[in-house]
Amino acid sequence: MLKQLKRFILSSMAIILLYVIGVIVTVEYLSHTEAGKVPVKTGVLLHAVDQRIVTSGMKVPKIFTGSGESRFDRKNINIPIPDGAEIPVRIYQPKADGPHPIILYYHGGAFLEGYGNIQTHDNIVRALASKTNSVVISVGYRLAPTYPFPTATEDSYEALVWAKKHADLFDGDSSKLAVVGDSAGGNLATVVTMMARDRNGPKITAQALLYPLTTFQDVSFPSRQTYDSGYYFISRSVMEKARENYTPDEKMWSNPYTSPLDANLSNLPPAFIITAEFDPLRDEGEAYGKRLADYDIPVTVTRYNGVMHGFVSLYEVMHRGKQALNETSTYLNTAFWEQPTYQPYSFTINEEQSTMEKLQDRGEAYAIGAFLIGKQAFSLMTSW
Repeated sequence: MLKQLKRFILSSMAIILLYVIGVIVTVEYLSHTEAGKVPVKTGVLLHAVDQRIVTSGMKVPKIFTGSGESRFDRKNINIPIPDGAEIPVRIYQPKADGPHPIILYYHGGAFLEGYGNIQTHDNIVRALASKTNSVVISVGYRLAPTYPFPTATEDSYEALVWAKKHADLFDGDSSKLAVVGDSAGGNLATVVTMMARDRNGPKITAQALLYPLTTFQDVSFPSRQTYDSGYYFISRSVMEKARENYTPDEKMWSNPYTSPLDANLSNLPPAFIITAEFDPLRDEGEAYGKRLADYDIPVTVTRYNGVMHGFVSLYEVMHRGKQALNETSTYLNTAFWEQPTYQPYSFTINEEQSTMEKLQDRGEAYAIGAFLIGKQAFSLMTSW
């Protein structure tokens, strides 16, 4: 009996050891991607999304998100648009007395139905509200192919006009307005600043653009060619689909309100731009920063190495995403509450990670890898 128990314990330990080795080998293997080696945690998350093991609708475990009582009220309303339609907006309003700065947030998603909406980017909006103690309005602009250009830009601008006019409804300070957006939403955010300039509209304090799309024209950027397979969260096929449906007329590709990279960028608000190393949109985002500087617009550009397109949305499980979100919030807080002395142009590459963060990332990568392997094994067993 004792021998059998001993044999069972040894067998169990051997199985566990083999499983642990298997997880480590798998995770290290996943860090080698088609375009080169990436950090282990980035590799695991890329694989999980590519294999649809993790989807945008899944909730992040509470061990990553934390808990506590909300300091904000959230409400969903529809606002009128001059063409007679209404669009949805989600408003996060601080419970504390204001007035508070106002941030208009424009979500990413290739301008296309089914790729992004208010809900898919709610975690960023919620975090921005908390970190800036601002009213944050997430704008549900209308999408292609049902609504091609210029509907999204007009909706986005009208949301800004509405926010300034009705600031008293949510205890907002209409003298402190900022626009923020990611990917396609980054395009809309900076286009809104141009529209406000051209139409003598609301004065915008600052703009923050997260890995923005800045041109629809055929420009040979190295990052577009290296990271366009779709494995890095955005593909050439999706970009082509966006252009085909959002800007169906080739003349639209050079419109300043679709391709701000080639536009007149004078008299725009100071800008903060984040790009990602493994992102087809990296080079055009950084080129846009240089173009702004050419027009004497103060601009700060930070490239985050080791991460992919959309990484800020994963801030709850990626340190770099949290760092980028914190940097964005700090920039906005400074713009709202201080009289910053802006540098004409600043470009930095963020590669900083403490030893503890590196170890934590590796440990979490192994934990996620173990979960993914277990989930795949369970799926195989139940399919037999």
